[in-house]
Amino acid sequence: MSSPNARGGPRPELPAGAPAQPGHDSDRSDRVDPHRTRPEATRPLPQAEEGVTEQVGDAGLHKPPRKLTVTRVAARRSIELTERGFATFQRAAKADGAEESGLTALVYATMANFATDAAVAVALANTLFFASATAESKTKVALYLLITIAPFAVIAPLIGPMLDRLQRGRRLALAGSFAVRVLVAVLLIFNVDNWALYPLALCMMILSKSFSVLKSAVTPRVLPPGIDLVRTNSRLTVFGLVGGTLGAGGVAGLIASVAHSAGALLFAAVLAGAGCYLSLKIPSWVEVTEGEVPATLTYHGDDSHTEVLDAQRAEQIQPSKRRQPLGRAVVTGLWGNGTVRILTGFLTFYVAFVAKATEHRPVQQAAMLGVVGVCAAVGNFAGNATGARMKLGRPTLIVLLCTLSCVGVAVAAAVLGNLLGAAAATLVAAGASALAKVSLDASIQDDLPAESIASGFGRSETVLQLSWVIGGSMGVLLPTEWWKGFAAVTGVMALGLVQTVVSYRGHSLLPGLGGNRPQHAQQEIPGAHGAEEPTT
Repeated sequence: MSSPNARGGPRPELPAGAPAQPGHDSDRSDRVDPHRTRPEATRPLPQAEEGVTEQVGDAGLHKPPRKLTVTRVAARRSIELTERGFATFQRAAKADGAEESGLTALVYATMANFATDAAVAVALANTLFFASATAESKTKVALYLLITIAPFAVIAPLIGPMLDRLQRGRRLALAGSFAVRVLVAVLLIFNVDNWALYPLALCMMILSKSFSVLKSAVTPRVLPPGIDLVRTNSRLTVFGLVGGTLGAGGVAGLIASVAHSAGALLFAAVLAGAGCYLSLKIPSWVEVTEGEVPATLTYHGDDSHTEVLDAQRAEQIQPSKRRQPLGRAVVTGLWGNGTVRILTGFLTFYVAFVAKATEHRPVQQAAMLGVVGVCAAVGNFAGNATGARMKLGRPTLIVLLCTLSCVGVAVAAAVLGNLLGAAAATLVAAGASALAKVSLDASIQDDLPAESIASGFGRSETVLQLSWVIGGSMGVLLPTEWWKGFAAVTGVMALGLVQTVVSYRGHSLLPGLGGNRPQHAQQEIPGAHGAEEPTT
């Protein structure tokens, strides 16, 4: 056998680990085993992974880095964007001293409330909750209304007075509204196909609205020094919409597409549990209610039932014995906002029922609800953003214009009689509702003394929730023909618009509940002449 050519001639390859052939020691420096390298050497990877090397050392072969692909790059980029978005969200939630004042904690709890409502709405979309209301049987429709909406119309006016008597434990009340929803969501999982669904859905509605009223009473106590109540309430709404309704609603929709209503309800239970925890994180100083004077919707003046309290005598009367009537601007704002809320409540139910009644394909139903839902989200966000940046020098006039625009768009929707008209009405109603609510908040802040602001917000929220229920009832009862539904709701809203205009001019169609009162009413002593104390 001839020796291999050391200058480049052909050389037989040796098996891996084979001993060198005797008689060829002089050629060992020229022979290189392709399967063995020095510890510090590197071996290029195949051409498909060019530019990436694997290190080989005494400890053995290390696994090379994974090949970069379009999917992995997109995943890494998504993670980076998510982290940046979360950091931006935290900065916004804690801005302007919100973390120190306790507003950030209330923002998180409010987001949980919006998220829970969105998840429950998605879960009930394909259940008897909507199916029976669109049934041909009038008995089923009436029973649906009786079980779901009518009880709330009775309970809503009682929430405000109950809050005035709740001197301690408001954080526990907020947390309790979530804790009970955890239990109700679990019960709903096992009752989505029978009539027990309706009282359970009613419980969810009442607990959600109760949280809204409680939140309105708590907000003034977590106000940062550099922000007023108008911008604070706008911030709460925007965070709730973006982080709660849109975010959680999208996740609940994905879950429902895989695990149906039961999966979405389980997700709602998890969100409600998180809301319970977040409510308890609100600072303890929201419990301090010493010196508060309850606000009242009615105005009596110096008549046989009440005595107007002179400002110089205010300190001589206990705060719990006094009442603070709402001024003309606030009452006008309540009438206008209530009229707008009738339209938003009507649209919440009516569009869903029309979709169920007129479209039998699930895709078309989802498309109809999706169009209206996007319009509602865009309008609400635009209204709050506009209100937060406007100089609300004449908030009552803004409320009046918002009310007028909603009545006008309802008339247009009745004339069009199609989905386009409903979408336009939803867009305008959502934006006007947000802007009118911001203006009402400004009026309350300007009209009421500090010791009555929290109660004033609680009472106003109760009125708005009741107006929403009236609109929702109409959305259930009215025929599922676009023009008929919008024509009927326009007639009711026209009455509200007239009362708003009359109150704006200092008069009223209803004694004691309109604008026939001062712009800034003085405190009253109910029952000062032996009469029974009013409760409103």
